[in-house]
Amino acid sequence: MSMLKLIGVLMDYPKDELWEHGDELQAALAASASGLSSSRRRALQIFVTDLLASDPLEAQDAWLSLFDRGRSMSLLLFEHIHGESRDRGQAMVDLIEAYRKNGLHLSAKELPDYLPLLLEYLSQRPEEEARDWLHHVNHIVGLLAARAGERKSPYALLFEILVEYAVGKVELDSLRRRVSEEPRDDTNEAMDLVWEEEAVRFGSDAPDDNCSPTGRPLPGTQAVREAVANEATNREVQP
Repeated sequence: MSMLKLIGVLMDYPKDELWEHGDELQAALAASASGLSSSRRRALQIFVTDLLASDPLEAQDAWLSLFDRGRSMSLLLFEHIHGESRDRGQAMVDLIEAYRKNGLHLSAKELPDYLPLLLEYLSQRPEEEARDWLHHVNHIVGLLAARAGERKSPYALLFEILVEYAVGKVELDSLRRRVSEEPRDDTNEAMDLVWEEEAVRFGSDAPDDNCSPTGRPLPGTQAVREAVANEATNREVQP
């Protein structure tokens, strides 16, 4: 398992299988983290050890509290670039095409800009190409690192490792000052405002009730889901 693949696995929603294959995860860590500095290797080892020692339900709740409340910590990269703009739908289609050309085929429910999925893809590409991809989204990954650090989350380490992989160093002081002044969007009050602003829909226009947190689109991304679903349908009907 490559280092990028490992970071993607650790960043993804912690499913029960993670604990079932804890020994394999530890072995993958030992094999793939050799390119990191000794301090990073120790920190990543502590992250994995603490994760595997935690109760799965508590780890899952911590993940949801960090990544699934509000949009500032979303792991959907285009959420930070395009927001709810329809440009995001086209960006999704373009990214799907890049995946497909290089042998990665997604299901209709998978959103291609989900960061752990992108890391899985990049783990299969040449190192120079992977670094270039991450360099282009480094401003987003850096913000996620700073925000996770502001919230005292151990996941900050994973984002910092990606920043370091892309640009060779981690200099987040300016971003940390910026996020320290941001209003939090994961408080109960902020979440109540989101629910008040979202229109309530019934019948055939209501969203599906897929409750899987992994890769789940945030409110307001219906156009994105339609673009991805249409692209998947087009692939299926082609000879």
